[in-house]
Amino acid sequence: MSNEEIKELIQLVVESGIAELELERGGDRVRIRRTIDAPASAAPVAVAETAPAAPVAAAAPASPQSNEHIVKSPIVGTYYDAPKPGDPPFVKIGDAVEAGQVLCIIESMKLMNEIESDIAGTVIAKLMENGRPVEYGEALFTIRPR
Repeated sequence: MSNEEIKELIQLVVESGIAELELERGGDRVRIRRTIDAPASAAPVAVAETAPAAPVAAAAPASPQSNEHIVKSPIVGTYYDAPKPGDPPFVKIGDAVEAGQVLCIIESMKLMNEIESDIAGTVIAKLMENGRPVEYGEALFTIRPR
């Protein structure tokens, strides 16, 4: 499933006002959730999940070691390393992570997209600064697989 298709799905959720949409096609699965009764300061939440079989093709700033995995941004937006300001980050360097564990949030089109690890391992580098804009395919984390 392309990022353009995911953006169209997000737009559909926003325009229709539905609370949740889940779609599975081939090896890709996308679930988009909105928080309808959130306080005025909170933004809707969208969760985009793709199967590990669908890697994002983009150049990383530096080539990883053969035993390292780069987690890349699947969308354009603003990177946040915690659920809300003042909260501890989702992960720190040296943390063990499981496949499916949330690593960060990327806000795009006023929706918060949880970016999950697609492998189990140890976070050895955070490549993004909190609050910084990110591009599609930009490297976010380096994880050493278990």
